[in-house]
Amino acid sequence: MTRPTTLLLATTNAGKVAELADAVAGAGCFRVLGLGDMGKAPEVVENETTFAGNARLKAEAYATHFGVKCLADDSGLCVDAIAGAPGIHSARYAGLGATDETNWRKLLTELAGVSERSAHFVCALAYATPGASTEVFEGKCAGVITNAPRGTYGFGYDCVFQPLGSALTLAEVQPEEKRRISHRAKALAAWLATLNAEPNVDVKGT
Repeated sequence: MTRPTTLLLATTNAGKVAELADAVAGAGCFRVLGLGDMGKAPEVVENETTFAGNARLKAEAYATHFGVKCLADDSGLCVDAIAGAPGIHSARYAGLGATDETNWRKLLTELAGVSERSAHFVCALAYATPGASTEVFEGKCAGVITNAPRGTYGFGYDCVFQPLGSALTLAEVQPEEKRRISHRAKALAAWLATLNAEPNVDVKGT
């Protein structure tokens, strides 16, 4: 029996870990670990100006440090009416120590009285292997920002984001549906399409 290859999911966000691990479970012969399983991890300063740049930074840093394949994402919400903000600053839009709620509340305040509420989520997913070139895959999910939060599923800005063609926010749709239509799902699908391993994943630490 082939020994599973270790794949590190480079995130401490529990919501992202859950989504990524679920998708990877059908990807191939991987033993999946999270950063919490790896002991002391190096601090990676996300100082690039794009989602792809930050994802690549994290994937390459952790892959090199731990000597394993690494999958890292950088994602966020881009709102047209405020010049693409919060963008790469989505996780800390309301400042250092921001919570999901303080972030989306700040966003709704910024959009108070604004009728044009188009937006899109972006996910850049970087796949790094020590000694090899890093690949980056991107997915987007277009929609609009609601006037008030709705739903209890998901995380981040999901409760105020309504995908195009849906009457529900991402926090109202069932998790299975979100994993099918989200920006992260689309980036993952692009990555999974490049893999040749047979499904046989041992998901741990997620």
